[in-house]
This record gives sequence, structure tokens and C-alpha cells, in this order.
Amino acid sequence: MTPTSQTSLTDSDSKLRVAIVTESFLPQVNGVTNSVLRTLEFLRAGGHEVAVFAPGPGESSVNGVPVIRMGSFGFPGYVDLRIAVPRRAFESEIRNFQPDVIHVAAPAVLGAWALHIARKLEIPSVAIYQTDLAGFARQYRLGATSPALWRYIAAIHNRADITLAPSSAAVWDLRSHGVENVARWMRGVDANRFNPEHRNAELCHRFSSRGNTIVGFVGRLAREKQVDRLVEVAALPGVSLVIVGDGPCKDKLEKMIPSALFTGFASGLELSQMYASFDLFAHTGVDETFCQAIQEALASGVPVVAPASGGPLDLVQHGHNGFLWSPTKRHTLVESVNELVTNGESLKFCASNARASVEHRTWDSVMSELVGHYRAVSNGLSLAYSGASN
Repeated sequence: MTPTSQTSLTDSDSKLRVAIVTESFLPQVNGVTNSVLRTLEFLRAGGHEVAVFAPGPGESSVNGVPVIRMGSFGFPGYVDLRIAVPRRAFESEIRNFQPDVIHVAAPAVLGAWALHIARKLEIPSVAIYQTDLAGFARQYRLGATSPALWRYIAAIHNRADITLAPSSAAVWDLRSHGVENVARWMRGVDANRFNPEHRNAELCHRFSSRGNTIVGFVGRLAREKQVDRLVEVAALPGVSLVIVGDGPCKDKLEKMIPSALFTGFASGLELSQMYASFDLFAHTGVDETFCQAIQEALASGVPVVAPASGGPLDLVQHGHNGFLWSPTKRHTLVESVNELVTNGESLKFCASNARASVEHRTWDSVMSELVGHYRAVSNGLSLAYSGASN
């Protein structure tokens, strides 16, 4: 390899070669994929060279960025979740690209191998913690494996020069389980795309022709999201429940909550209008390391009811832009929704504060921070901090 000179990487104008190794990518659409796409967009706009290494099958390029595909198989019981099988030529392909830094998104299998290669070839690396694998295992009745999973997670992330976690709770989880060098790196939000101006009168009428309070959920309809918690919400008087998304639990949920409107998967302007046409957003999953859907709802001017655990703790200020409910007391979700539905002043107050609480988190600002981490590890530095409050 012919690494870029260490001196040049300290220059904020110098261009980097970044290999992004991700456990999930198009055509699968989820939080990991969306973050990787935003990273690609920012790096390309800044003139940096990028290559993506991801599970197949899928396209071999995205917006001019080469995508090197690895063989994969579907996760048992959830075939849309692909598990990559690194091929023998993986190391040679990394060598050929000659990256200044390897960015590993949600490392598990492919990412673990990439970090092994990074250490072997002495390439700086940044690991992005995004998926609570231990929480995921609990939802799939594999809770007994959590201690072993945490040991595996710690072993993977300690191979990286730095791990970036999206929330204060995630930072402390990683540290408490032995990950040594962790910093918080939150997600950005597109405040133009997610904006109260997208509220659509026709959609509002479709969601509730009776003038009910429209309570929405947006997310993957999979077991770990615990969308079945919305059964009680749908039964509240004066509430129309709208569920946006698709996934392996969709058919089961439609039978459980027949009064809810299931829209299926939405994206682009349609998704923007759906968010802005909610009166209240309810989130059900308790294992979120961040929860971009909450941030998008808030940017759309919609107050949020979310669990008092994980990523939502950094996003929802109880009584200010929404309410927090207790993950250990199931009834507190429906009680929180009901309190806002029946108290118009509280709902209006939280709605008035929703957008301002997140609109400053632009993608440009958080991506500039990411590139700062790239440059730091490329020069043997660390931007990790002793607290999780920044």
C-alpha cells in the first residue's frame, strides 16, 4: 500500500479515501442503510473518494460510488436481514482501494473481518455502533445469549481506533461492557424534507375523517420494534392510529389492530407528508440506540411519546416536546398518549417545541464531525471524551 502522508491528513482541505464496510445496504432500507447513504452523499460532495463493501445481492454502484458485494444469507426468521459472508478476496480488494480510513457501519460479521484487516494492514478505522444486538436477541427469544453477545461486541469494537455511538445511553452501554474508546456521534435530520409545511389536508382526512387525533408510527414492522404495544392506543376514544412501514410482522399486526390504517412502506415526499400530517407520534421499541424516526417526527413539528430508554432519552424532553413512558410498565405508553390526546394545551405546547428541539442537527454539521474523527484517527489522535454530554 502507499498510504497518504500523515501531514496531509491534518489539512481540512485534503481529500480522503474512505472504505465504508456496512452490514446492511440497498436494496434493504433501514437505519444503517440510510446513515451510510447520507455519509456517501456528504463525502462525494466534498470530493473524497469512497468505496462501499456490503452484503449482496444488489447494485454494483450507487450514485457513482462502487459497491463491492459479498455473498450473504437471510437471518433465520427474518430473511430480509442479510448476513454477509466475507469472500477470500476481501483483503485484496481493501488493499487495492488503498483507503486512508476504514469506516465500519454496525459491525457484526463483515465489519468484524474488516476491522481485522484494518489492524493487519495498519489502516486507521472508525466503527459506528448502531444496532443493539443484545436487545435484538432478546426480542427474538435469545436473551440468554446477551452476555456472550456483549463480549463479542466489545471484542469487535476494541479493534477499531474509535467507536462512535449515537446517544449518551449507547455510549455508557458500550463503556460498561468493556469498549474502551467511545464518543457520541448523533444523527442529522433534513429539516427541509421533514417540516410542518408538508402537512397535507387530504392525508389528514384520509387518516381521520371524524376529526380524531391522528397518532402515527413509522418504522420496520418487525418483532424488535414491539409495535403490538399500540393495540391499547388504537382502542382509545378519539384516536385514529396510522402505522407506516413494512416488515415480517405486518400481517400479524393487521389482525391484531384492525382499526389502524396500515399504509405500507413510504419514502420521499409521501413520507414527509405523512409525518407532518400526524398530531402525535408514538414509538414502541425499547432497544433503540438512537431512533431517527423520532427525530424526523420532531422536525415535522409533531410531539413524540417514546420509551424512557436508549436513544430517545437524548431526543425527547418530557413535558417539553413530548412524553416519556416507562419500558417496565406497559400501561404507561397508552396513558401518556391519552394524556396528550385529552389535554389539548399540553399537546399544543409540546408541538410548539418539537421542531426547535432538533432542527439545529443538520446532516452537514454531523458529517463534518465524522470527517473530523476520520482525520483524527488517521493521525493517531482521539476525539473521544470523558463524558457523554456533548
